[in-house]
Amino acid sequence: VQLQASGGGSVQAGGSLRISCTASGRHFSNYLTGWFRQAPGKEREFVAAINSKRATVYVDSVKGRFTVSRDNAENTVYLQMNSLKPEDTAVYYCAASWDDGKSAYFGGAYHNLDYWGQGTQVTVSS
Repeated sequence: VQLQASGGGSVQAGGSLRISCTASGRHFSNYLTGWFRQAPGKEREFVAAINSKRATVYVDSVKGRFTVSRDNAENTVYLQMNSLKPEDTAVYYCAASWDDGKSAYFGGAYHNLDYWGQGTQVTVSS
């Protein structure tokens, strides 16, 4: 599967953005898909994920502000980001793995997903 992230941009603090991850290939509905981000000078971190049953998980710092969803007819996973803060500034990446229940999940985050898209820049100004 190939992933394409899009929809990034620049917003002021308190604003909203929705970014998208569109997949090519079949059976995307059977993939666990996650969002990760990497700020300048920092390590990449897990943000949110949605599995094939539409169960979702979030890192604590975005709970209540971000919502991950999927439209299987469009082969797309979305990340709706509200109440954005300057510390949300980063390049956002989507990643996916076949949802066989074996994806590494520990420490409140998914790790080592198999397929990655290119990033989309999100910049939040104060």
